[in-house]
Amino acid sequence: MKKFFPKEVFDIKITIDYNMTEDSYEYRFILIKLDHSYTVRMGKILPKETFFNLPEEKRERVIEAAIEEFAAYPFHQARITAIADNAGIAKGSFYQYFEDKKDLYKYLIEIIVEKKLKYINQDMMVNRERYSFFELLREVYLSGIRFAKENSRLLPIGLMLVNDKELCREILGEYEDKSTDFFLLLLKQGRTEGAIDPTIDLILISKMLTSISYSLTDFVYEDGKLDLDDMEIIDQMLYIIENGIKKRR
Repeated sequence: MKKFFPKEVFDIKITIDYNMTEDSYEYRFILIKLDHSYTVRMGKILPKETFFNLPEEKRERVIEAAIEEFAAYPFHQARITAIADNAGIAKGSFYQYFEDKKDLYKYLIEIIVEKKLKYINQDMMVNRERYSFFELLREVYLSGIRFAKENSRLLPIGLMLVNDKELCREILGEYEDKSTDFFLLLLKQGRTEGAIDPTIDLILISKMLTSISYSLTDFVYEDGKLDLDDMEIIDQMLYIIENGIKKRR
């Protein structure tokens, strides 16, 4: 395993979370050193370790500058120079912390995703057995609405990302397996409680739910905002999932 890592991280305590199969050749490693967490994909740290060695205040300035720039301009128009200037660092220093603009962008999206996950009702996640499958599924989408209402400055980043289909597939594709695994967990619980048809393929449905989630994004972002009115769209989608499209007699 050490062959995946540069020499300077050999002494780091490693916890392995196998979210993907070996065939995918993508593992997620969480490295913990000096109370910092690093995400490693294919043996590559994002950001570089030098970024985490910065004082917290300076790291926050860089992230805030990145939010400001990516919220104002699409990824391809965003400028590293502007981010560096607003963060109060030299442009050359930027490349000491990140490989390139995309590495910073991916890291920022990761921060946003992790922040969004915190909006899911934690009692529902910890005590899933107390709730029905469809209650849990609705909470997943409702948490996105709550996140959007309280983090409006982050919404333009998401809006511009979903409008760039190629970039969106590249960036969010990294979370697709995680999403599928999450839905599969909920589906298995739903089957146990008798809410899910025992004859259906849960892996297939979990992949379909992930695809629906991405497609749903186009609908709820269509008016350029995300608010509680969009729960009507989400509830329609949940109704179809629960009841199907066949006309009832």
